Amino acid sequence: MELHWADWMAAEALGTRGTLHRVATGITPSGPIHLGNIREVMTADLVYRSLQSKNIDPDLIYIADSFDPLRKVYPFLPESYRQYIGKPLAHIPDPQGCCDNYAEHFLQPFLCALEELGIKPRVLRADRLYKEGAYTNVITEAMSCREKISSLLSEVSGREMPLNWSPLNALCRQCGRLSGSAITGFRPEQHQVDYICDCGYEGTADYSIGEAKLVWRVDWPARWKALNITMEPFGKDHAAPGGSYDTGVRISREVFGYEPPFPMVYEWIYLKGQGAMSSSTGVAVSIEDLLELIPPQVVRYLIARARPEKHIEFDPGQALINLLEEYDKLERIHFGEEPADEASAAQAGRLYSLSQPDGEGEARQMRIPFRHMVVSAQIARGSFGRLKEVLSRSGYEQALQDEERTRREMEYALVWLDKYAPPAFIFEVREKLPKEAGLLSAAQRRALLQVAERLEGYNPDAKELESMLYTVAGESGLKSTQLFQAIYTVILGQKSGPRAAPFILSLERDFIVKRLRQAAATEEEKA
Repeated sequence: MELHWADWMAAEALGTRGTLHRVATGITPSGPIHLGNIREVMTADLVYRSLQSKNIDPDLIYIADSFDPLRKVYPFLPESYRQYIGKPLAHIPDPQGCCDNYAEHFLQPFLCALEELGIKPRVLRADRLYKEGAYTNVITEAMSCREKISSLLSEVSGREMPLNWSPLNALCRQCGRLSGSAITGFRPEQHQVDYICDCGYEGTADYSIGEAKLVWRVDWPARWKALNITMEPFGKDHAAPGGSYDTGVRISREVFGYEPPFPMVYEWIYLKGQGAMSSSTGVAVSIEDLLELIPPQVVRYLIARARPEKHIEFDPGQALINLLEEYDKLERIHFGEEPADEASAAQAGRLYSLSQPDGEGEARQMRIPFRHMVVSAQIARGSFGRLKEVLSRSGYEQALQDEERTRREMEYALVWLDKYAPPAFIFEVREKLPKEAGLLSAAQRRALLQVAERLEGYNPDAKELESMLYTVAGESGLKSTQLFQAIYTVILGQKSGPRAAPFILSLERDFIVKRLRQAAATEEEKA
């Protein structure tokens, strides 16, 4: 049986790095944290779970890069935030005033989402790590070897380094910025550097208490050693030739004397028709919004099913239904409700397990297909009371035993209809016979009357009703599509709609019979 990619990565790491592992992941909370970011954290979590399954006791940490400076005024920020460019995110006020600082504003909802997804790392904040001295020794090493690091960066990246380059940026005591300082002196015994800032201020910074920060290409390998990281996922941009991973490997080995973590490179997640997800460009679906649209296990499945080096295109439109139906099939195979050979069943079982927030999944219960819920929620006009009646009529009484889950699934459908559904999926059951019914042919009206007559005193399931509709169409000299168009026209006032048989069964029997008879009678009145 082919191993799941997370199991393969775990096995490779165990073979090359032994059995003591700390898996790290981290994101800069500079904006809304989105589905693309989740691939980073999920990749780490999936490999972490695989290590656990091999009776290893690994550690999973999440590093919030809260000490990174604000790079620019992003589209979601007011222009007034220009004054904070260059300042650490943890030192900038929350844009909405609800959290302690800018970084926490974007970090807190993300951590809540991780909890819902079943991802439970130890959360470390970079600004606190620097203040608490976690980086003190590696900063001393980096500053002592700055010429060597400069040479390595130039050699590997191919770019010329400035003459007085420093791996450390001082936090200016006057303007509060990390960028723009020139280091003029270094005293390792006191953990101090002297600096001149672009703002004109000259001062001394103590890097053992968070008054300075390593530049990114040095901060990354320094973090590996300081935190004893053995495995870490990162995006393909860092893995490019001459990129930050290549320079990080050289600095880690040749300066810090530390073997770099086992690399887990991942591709981007693209938003259909818009490009790679990015908070800075506004092309993104935030993880909070996503969890209002689909269950957490489906979010996990979306990422777990694809090897990290394969890009994922997320389409919240019609393709979302296909994603949910794929997951439903996986679940049926896992519970033995759909045939599969032994290898396929085992692979499905492993993928199903990795997709569950709790690692196990719920006890098997009847599921309401998303496609059917989309139809039912519209028939019910968003009322949960009416929804229960609709689902009961269409054979989902058992699913209604868990009202909390049913209510949650209705909310998923309503969010999709409101924000992402293509027009073809949206309809409204007309309270009165639509005027469009006047355009039906005589044959269509006669067929509608036959359907009404056969539905009286008859309680078919969806398969039986579908067969009856095809029979009526043939007997009336109509193509099946012409009969379906007539049904949609008299109920919805449009020529298309949801799959006819389940749709009819979801409606009140008296209503559908009365409406079909009413439409058929219009021709008799004309005659």
